[in-house]
Amino acid sequence: MTKIFGHRGAAGTHPENTMISFQEVEKLGGDGIELDVQLSKDGVVVVIHDEKLDRTTTGEGWVKDHTLKELRRLDASYKFPELGVCKIPTLDEVFNWALSNSLSINVELKNSLVPYEELEAKVIALIRTYRYENRVIISSFNHHSLKECHKLAPDISLAVLYGEPLMEPWEYAKNIGANSIHPQHRVATDEIITKSQQNGIPVRPYTVNNPRDMKRLFSVSCDALITDYPKRAIELKSSN
Repeated sequence: MTKIFGHRGAAGTHPENTMISFQEVEKLGGDGIELDVQLSKDGVVVVIHDEKLDRTTTGEGWVKDHTLKELRRLDASYKFPELGVCKIPTLDEVFNWALSNSLSINVELKNSLVPYEELEAKVIALIRTYRYENRVIISSFNHHSLKECHKLAPDISLAVLYGEPLMEPWEYAKNIGANSIHPQHRVATDEIITKSQQNGIPVRPYTVNNPRDMKRLFSVSCDALITDYPKRAIELKSSN
């Protein structure tokens, strides 16, 4: 049965990477949430996608140049101001909230553009603190970072994020210590999905918003899909 992960929460209908967005996925009955993490100037793991604040918050400049206190002053309600002021959450805050539910959590390390030192270790430390080893998947486009995660915590699930076709991605994942793949949905062909699964590598394509694409993934029993519109995916899945 294909699982539904809300991309940055329910980013199609709520401010991305905010608590209200994650809470919406829980209310809808989704299986998991996907979120992005970086480090504040004072080394706190914060949940935000862009390396700069300008697009999704009332702030300007780089995330890395602002302390947590400064970041928490900003409004991240983005395209949905009618939903009220939304703060940039910390990963600790999200993990603490998740104690009350059973959602899987896909933590994407945003360290391709800014090489945050200790991001891997700090995320893993939080996973250990909450004993979420069986609930969290760490993913990244920075595959060197995934190798580092595997070195630090071989028991935690890792997923290779990629947007261009990759030859035998199931083998590539195994070679760097990952145990699943998160391809852009257009490169997640039926054959890639089937062969990956046959080789013990779960497939969770992103960002699947079109009902036709959702139906295709359901039809091949893809492990999961990551979508901005979890409500749409859940309704389609239940009607299949």
